[in-house]
Amino acid sequence: MTIKAVVFDAYGTLYDIQSVAAITEQTYPGYGEAITQIWRLKQLEYTWLRTLIERYESFEAITEQSLAYTLDNLGLAYNAGMFELIMDKYRNLDLYPDAMATLAQLKGRKLAILSNGSSAMLNALVRNTGLQPILEATISIESRKVFKPSPKTYTLIEEVLGVGPSETLFVSSNGFDVAGAKAFGLNVAWIERVTAQALAKEFAGPAPAGALTMFKALRMRNEHLGVSPDHRVSSLTGIPAIVAAAD
Repeated sequence: MTIKAVVFDAYGTLYDIQSVAAITEQTYPGYGEAITQIWRLKQLEYTWLRTLIERYESFEAITEQSLAYTLDNLGLAYNAGMFELIMDKYRNLDLYPDAMATLAQLKGRKLAILSNGSSAMLNALVRNTGLQPILEATISIESRKVFKPSPKTYTLIEEVLGVGPSETLFVSSNGFDVAGAKAFGLNVAWIERVTAQALAKEFAGPAPAGALTMFKALRMRNEHLGVSPDHRVSSLTGIPAIVAAAD
């Protein structure tokens, strides 16, 4: 089946959420890595909790709440200026180095983002990184008022792009997102940026595993939920070959 649309997750897939660490370390020397990892873990947890308890708030609000949680629980004082400095990095995350070249190679397909991010956050991010002319759509789950991996979020792809699941390739590095997209019925490619072998080496090292190693183990591996991705590649550069092979 020909792939007519390639839809990417944003955070952790096209955009490097670890790039926040440059600002967190600058603001709180010695705590940058811990803040970055706890913040992201709690951010995702809040999306799932708010979906379950049916008390939706925007991803921007959740990102602020999870940052406040992180700083409070690490005993770090902050003021409005410090808080906004860190939050602003989420609107200016770094693209992964292979993102722009990969998107260029997929010219001729409908290219889009489907993300938990709020429209305001996503539009700023896409504009700030030059992706606006390349993408057909930047799709936020806001209209559904639930977060991925709810099946309700993935229906937005066909609704916005007019392409069905069988002709869509969904790309994500997040295990929960991979599981949700595959359970919904999309063709799914998982970006496996951290291998099990690499993780095992980190855990076997002489020093206790750090926050980043724990984050990789918890959020950068495939989930054991009875569904598996159709494709498994180590970086975004593997996506054009998957699309070409489907023609």
